[in-house]
Amino acid sequence: MTESATSHIKGIAILGATGSIGQSTLEVIALHPQKYKVIALSAYSNVELLLQQCLRFQPEYAVMVDKKSAQQLEKRLAEEGEYTIHVLSGAKSLNDMAALEQVDYVMAAIVGAAGLASTLKAAEKGKRILLANKESLVMSGALLMDAVDKGGAELLPIDSEHNAIFQCMPELWKNRDEQLGIEKILLTASGGPFWEYSLEQLKYVTPEQACKHPNWNMGRKISVDSATMMNKGLEVIEASWLFSMPAEHIEVVVHPQSIIHSMVSYSDGSVLAQLGNPDMRTPIAHALAWPERTRSGVDALDIFAIGKLTFQAADLQRFPCLRLAYDALRSGKTAPTILNAANEVAVAAFLQQQLAFQDIAVVIDFVLSELNLQDANTLDAVIAADKAARFLAQQKISTLH
Repeated sequence: MTESATSHIKGIAILGATGSIGQSTLEVIALHPQKYKVIALSAYSNVELLLQQCLRFQPEYAVMVDKKSAQQLEKRLAEEGEYTIHVLSGAKSLNDMAALEQVDYVMAAIVGAAGLASTLKAAEKGKRILLANKESLVMSGALLMDAVDKGGAELLPIDSEHNAIFQCMPELWKNRDEQLGIEKILLTASGGPFWEYSLEQLKYVTPEQACKHPNWNMGRKISVDSATMMNKGLEVIEASWLFSMPAEHIEVVVHPQSIIHSMVSYSDGSVLAQLGNPDMRTPIAHALAWPERTRSGVDALDIFAIGKLTFQAADLQRFPCLRLAYDALRSGKTAPTILNAANEVAVAAFLQQQLAFQDIAVVIDFVLSELNLQDANTLDAVIAADKAARFLAQQKISTLH
């Protein structure tokens, strides 16, 4: 690629701009106004925050999935004298933003299955995808990776763990063969807030406790996933697709300090690790500037202040969601889609105090055991499996509530 091709200002669409990843992305972009231009911002219904983001970053487009919220945003922008920002509504508009010609990079940060279609569209259009929406790979890994290949897109992981693995892989890992000597991915996990709890203590966990992560500031759904270790299970599936690694070559390592973000083990005995303070601006800045490096606004790691780092094996008895994720990865087909859908429904029920913490895994296990697996080679098949799993999960929750 020529110098002129890489030096122009990159247009960016941030899908999920009002979430923690979206906000962090805007913080990094603000440090480099000469490199990046915000073209589109999206949110579901957070009018106030998206309004402030629009006023500051002046995108060409603002999308609110909720139609009434879009109307409110348009009115508020007009009151501010902002008539040049085009306000759109509906889920289809997310796909349109991902496909815009002036968009070079798409930050895919919409939580859950709702982010799937726009991520696929970005892949088909050959964009650089900054993937923070792990569900896109969990639900439809084969479809997304195929779309990336056919569209000539770049898929760069934003999850701190997968970004760390990406940084620790050999330069030619995409053409992996035995000579590269990759033995194993060591996927680190903080363990969440309950990693030392007994099975008895886990019976009485509340949504408020589950949402208080010791190291990371995250949304409520992903915080619960971290507490059950389902988040790590989804990351195992994501890592398998991203790096062409089977389940037996991906090991979860509980590392409560969240300083080592993941490691790659090689056949010569080397283990490469990426370290840094637990701040999502680091992987975001890495993916924005790759293959170069740029400022993220994150303080340098002070290894002397840390003192020591600890590690232990994951406990699959106390955290059965992690085991279920490994099982789904090995089963293949629509099993990961079913796992993800059942988990989303179960977590929502837990957050609404309609389900006990330990019953999240019970619901997922039931749905996985009841539904027949299908090939996940079309979007229709993926959506059908997702819908069936959600329906069955709701039925199971009603029997436990």
